[in-house]
Amino acid sequence: MTSHDADRQSAPDEHRRFAHYLQDLAVVRDEDEADLVATVLRDPDATMAQSAVVRHVDDRAAQLLPLSGGQFEVWARAMATETGHLDFLTRRLHEWNLLRSITMDKPWAAKEVTTASDWFQRKAAETVTSSAVLTLLAAAGRTRRIRAAAGHRLHR
Repeated sequence: MTSHDADRQSAPDEHRRFAHYLQDLAVVRDEDEADLVATVLRDPDATMAQSAVVRHVDDRAAQLLPLSGGQFEVWARAMATETGHLDFLTRRLHEWNLLRSITMDKPWAAKEVTTASDWFQRKAAETVTSSAVLTLLAAAGRTRRIRAAAGHRLHR
């Protein structure tokens, strides 16, 4: 037994399940993804389960975000069906959809950007190329860090 195996065996059950869920979610087939997300969310430790799912949602959304062809939208609808009863996951998915709209140069509302979470505003300031969004975040971002990041990217 390696020290890594010993560490894994001595970890509390929820830590082992969390790691197992992340591994399974990382390799799940597209057609099985929604079912696996639903299974994870039925775990008795709701906080741990939601943490695993939000990490997966973030990873998967980032992969799909730049793709054309509707893959992101199909995936987002499937995830919304499985996570719609959970406020945090619903908000995160909504913010990924907003980021998608901005990225694909589709309509978005300034109020959505300015009232979005710190996570969204940081992510947008770091990733979007829209000068309108960067200008908005540079002026009205929630934190000094967000305003500075948006301003820096805007002037590059």
